[in-house]
Amino acid sequence: MIQRRNIQWVVVILGFIASQVESLRFDLQSGLTKCIAEDIKSHAMTVGKYHIVNPNEGYPLPDTHKVTVRVTSTYGNTYHQGDNVVEGHFAFEAAEAGDYMTCFFAADHKPPVTLSLDFDWRTGVAAKDWTSVAKKGSVEIMEFELKKMLENVKAIHDEMFFLREREAEMQELNRSTNSKMAWMTGLSIFLCLGVAGLQLWHLKTFFEKKKLI
Repeated sequence: MIQRRNIQWVVVILGFIASQVESLRFDLQSGLTKCIAEDIKSHAMTVGKYHIVNPNEGYPLPDTHKVTVRVTSTYGNTYHQGDNVVEGHFAFEAAEAGDYMTCFFAADHKPPVTLSLDFDWRTGVAAKDWTSVAKKGSVEIMEFELKKMLENVKAIHDEMFFLREREAEMQELNRSTNSKMAWMTGLSIFLCLGVAGLQLWHLKTFFEKKKLI
């Protein structure tokens, strides 16, 4: 059972890592804000780059096609901000675990315009520039691939421990909730019995006064 669970974790983690390599293209209407969240672990490296797609390729980008970008942590700390830009990038090591938010805002225009943006956000192993590593280290192709595989294994190992910690937290929460529910159930039964006893006592007193018993 434990081996099967570990295999499921590995599948989930591999899918998680693979999903972080893909870039995203989306539309943003002027006057609106669109935010994208990413769950990042503490001390994990994350990089991102974005640019506005030119609707008229071969011509200058219109002045209306600019955005304000802000990257914040769960606790509201700002890690990147770009005002009225057409492109940009960010890179930082997460100081705290949680959902990090990248928000894109397009200034209002009359008539309204729709902007298309390409956004590439990578964390963990996917955030590392392996081409640069290969050039700097002057390594052979096989050694380069082994390094990359080792980093993937480390990421999977860390993710498995992270999931185990989450599972332990959930089990502790379930135990605490069950304990509280049992205590509340016992208290409810006690109160019901107490109310029923008071009602019987009241009825007995009433009938004695009326000399019915």
